[in-house]
Amino acid sequence: MAELNSLKAPRGANTRKFRKGRGESSGLGKTAGKGHKGQKARSGGTSGRGFEGGQMPMQRRLPKRGFRAPFPVIFEIVNLDQLNRFDDGAVVDVDALKGAGLVKQVKDGVKVLSRGEIKKKLTVKVDRVSAAARQKIEAAGGKVEELQAASAG
Repeated sequence: MAELNSLKAPRGANTRKFRKGRGESSGLGKTAGKGHKGQKARSGGTSGRGFEGGQMPMQRRLPKRGFRAPFPVIFEIVNLDQLNRFDDGAVVDVDALKGAGLVKQVKDGVKVLSRGEIKKKLTVKVDRVSAAARQKIEAAGGKVEELQAASAG
């Protein structure tokens, strides 16, 4: 059995670093495999991302459309049909929605939209409620309390 102090790496495991451009007889001397002159023969001679050899690059040829807000207001969305899982007369707020697994990560608030029907009498306390959702909640005998969201949108 070999002792730790007498272990050796297997043959071919340790090879010396190949040094390009160190003499003709090395096989990659003189131009070090880069050929003669030109951009690719220079140090740092690679073109940038999206460079197309001087041709107008794709990202400048295509039309620009639309607008993306630099600081968008992002609401978690809950629909009315999802609120039916709460008990009659319950107070539905952000904590209750998190507990029920309807919202995960609340960034700028929660907004209730009007998809589906609500059959329970609930008190809904969220940041935003669509007009149609408010109408349906109040028609079912519930109440809506909008909280003042941190950022207007």
